[in-house]
Amino acid sequence: MGQPETIGQLRATGWISRPVKQEMRENAIRRIAEGRVVIDGVVGYEHTVLPQLENALLATHDVIFLGERGQAKTRMIRSLVNLLDEWMPIVTGSEINDDPYAPVSLMARDLVDELGDETPITWVHRDRRLSEKLATPDTAISDLIGEVDPIKVAEGRYLGDELTIHYGLVPRTNRGIFAINELPDLAERIQVGLLNVLEERDIQIRGYKIRLPLDLMLVASANPEDYTNRGRIITPLKDRFGSQIRTHYPLDVDLEVGVVEQETEIIVPDGMTVNVPDFMTEIVASISQLARRSPHVNQRSGVSVRMSVANYEIMVASATRRAIRSDETEIVPRVSDLEALVASTSGKIEFETVDDGREEQILVRLVQAAILETFRSSCAPEKLTDLVAAFEENLVVHTGDDVPSTDYTELLTKLPSIKGVLSDLKVSETPAEVASALEFILEGLHLSKRLNKDAVGGKATYSGRSR
Repeated sequence: MGQPETIGQLRATGWISRPVKQEMRENAIRRIAEGRVVIDGVVGYEHTVLPQLENALLATHDVIFLGERGQAKTRMIRSLVNLLDEWMPIVTGSEINDDPYAPVSLMARDLVDELGDETPITWVHRDRRLSEKLATPDTAISDLIGEVDPIKVAEGRYLGDELTIHYGLVPRTNRGIFAINELPDLAERIQVGLLNVLEERDIQIRGYKIRLPLDLMLVASANPEDYTNRGRIITPLKDRFGSQIRTHYPLDVDLEVGVVEQETEIIVPDGMTVNVPDFMTEIVASISQLARRSPHVNQRSGVSVRMSVANYEIMVASATRRAIRSDETEIVPRVSDLEALVASTSGKIEFETVDDGREEQILVRLVQAAILETFRSSCAPEKLTDLVAAFEENLVVHTGDDVPSTDYTELLTKLPSIKGVLSDLKVSETPAEVASALEFILEGLHLSKRLNKDAVGGKATYSGRSR
């Protein structure tokens, strides 16, 4: 790649060593000046979280993200690596990414003293400058800071010799970003061990002090309920973080839809196409939004955006299974596919204390409320007058997972006025899209108390209220 291979060659290029926080600050300034967001791939934080993160970067602060599960905390942490320079030189053989101009480990210092400008250097890509640790109660100081290597001692070195140390994750992330997920889950004695790393930037191993002026940006995540002096975080460690940034779930349905569309990966069978109408995506997003306001759902544990993504994928999977069985090539989810969401929703939320068996009823009500909310925002009641009148004149429609899409097109020929509603719903007149729209309209009219519905298993029969 034509990169310098020795310290002398590096010096000749004019390369300047910078602290990691300054490096990230300057790259963040460049992005802000170009009108770009500081991190990519996060939806809904443009006016809330990201401005706070920009301030923290400009102030060169260590950062902790506070939020419930599924609020993109880990994604933001991993995206910070893109604010590092693409390549960074280190002293060849260094375990802790020693700066060629200012090495801190004994090995690197000795090598530079011996070889001077002929000291070989290695280039490290920014992807290797981020280390993550999921905090668990069994995490040890040796995992984070380091431990005496008994093999090196057996080779004849003294315990006080710095070369006997096997470095932990923190020193090995020198000149990079060290991230701890779920910080309060660390035992208190381990939290104490991080204090010097954050403030004095040195480490202590096995009772003796090793002066390593580590260059780090520390980023952590935590649940707000645990991150209090009544929770599992020690106050001195909490005080060391420069910025505390509160994350949140998507503030409205449109943002939830944006996250779903960004995160969902749909595998389409050969010879088939998938088309998800906007109203079906909106229903899935509304279920999560309603769950976050439901008194029956434990809001302390949160309702992750992962639930919306999982529900969307299961809905499409249910539609795919029906299309395969019916020998159809177009996959379009219907309201009848929403029954499959029980499997993808149940494990994603925690309920407040309820009687056994009521959880499924609560989920059904959430789905119904989402359908009704979407129906009211998507369909003009006056355009459905002819359809309701037809039901009052003994029209009966059967729906369900086993009903072919072509059966729904017959209703379209009988009631051409429905075409205006289909246009409002932004669906074409292909059988699969017509079937999806009609099931949505019929269920919306039922939930609006304008039609009767008899449901057994995955099948339903809609009829007029006068019947």
